[in-house]
Amino acid sequence: MKGLSEVPKQKTHKGLSKRVKITASGKVKRKRSFGSHLMSTKNAKRRRRIGSSAIVEGKVGRTIKAELCKS
Repeated sequence: MKGLSEVPKQKTHKGLSKRVKITASGKVKRKRSFGSHLMSTKNAKRRRRIGSSAIVEGKVGRTIKAELCKS
């Protein structure tokens, strides 16, 4: 009997896949928060930091990769 003992495929978390990307080296890259509006009250250093992306590290990064089926 074929297919009875197979484990079902893991589904990709679609909401998470729209918010993060996996780099070529396998790191998880995300966008920083607080950058959509009210930028005039934030200083230049803070605006530059908000504009750049961030790398998710540690246990959270491993969990995200598992949710995206990239582990």
